Amino acid sequence: MVRSLNLDNLRTFAIVVEQGSFSAAATRLGLTQPAVSLQIRQLERHLGVSLIERIGRRAQPTAAGLELLGYSERFDALVSSALDAMARHASGVMGRVRIGTGATACIYLLPPILRSLRQRFPTLEITVSTGNTSDFVKAVEENSIDVALVTLPAAGRMLDVTPVLEDEFVVIAPAGTDLPERVDAATLTTRPVILFEPGGNTRRIVDDWFAQRGVALKPIMSLGSVEAIKELVSAGLGCAVLPGMAASQAARLGELVVRPLSPGLHRTLAIILRRDKRLHLGLKETIRALMALGPQRTSKPPQ
Repeated sequence: MVRSLNLDNLRTFAIVVEQGSFSAAATRLGLTQPAVSLQIRQLERHLGVSLIERIGRRAQPTAAGLELLGYSERFDALVSSALDAMARHASGVMGRVRIGTGATACIYLLPPILRSLRQRFPTLEITVSTGNTSDFVKAVEENSIDVALVTLPAAGRMLDVTPVLEDEFVVIAPAGTDLPERVDAATLTTRPVILFEPGGNTRRIVDDWFAQRGVALKPIMSLGSVEAIKELVSAGLGCAVLPGMAASQAARLGELVVRPLSPGLHRTLAIILRRDKRLHLGLKETIRALMALGPQRTSKPPQ
């Protein structure tokens, strides 16, 4: 049973057919005519068929040779594509980067990073998944994603965890709402409050802040979409506690009242990566771009 083909012999066969002679093929390939003849004989013995016949002074394919020629052209195209793909990997501008992050960071942090990476590395394939920290700790450990930007705490036996920025929580309320300059837990108990849905670190941090103040807050609604929460607040359904990055534009435009909490509350976002992860250039550049978020977004530099 034939299990493999010598691609060099197959290419020589195709060139003999293209040139119509062994001598012309030898010249094209930079080989001697006996060497070309030997490659054709080896291929014929391997396949158990005659591939070339001489008609007058011209070498032409047999019926079997003509059929093999069709495969040869497809093999050649596949080999060329494979070599091109590997060359792009070797040059460092090609590759795939799988990023995981929370929905808020995906909306407010990643777009300029992804745009810059796309402009610099047009052939870099980037996919982004959203979810909670616990999801991405597992995904990074299992190597189903390459890098994640998550809300701490995050820990894993195989992980490197690098804090990159701090994001202050704020209270948002409909435009025109009378709120103190800093909003404490007691004030929030007097108002309808909308929070992130339970299950992620962002909600857990907020719940812990209320618990430390001795307040068992019962939100009127819990949603998984920061944009949906903002729309509900704009519609006058209540106020909300959100990461500051989600409210900065609305504050600038005067669409919502935005106030810090008292005492202040922050969450820390960090990059998580497998310690043994091999970093190709595309992944290195992605990590570098994520690390640069710190000085741009925080009130104090990352440690």
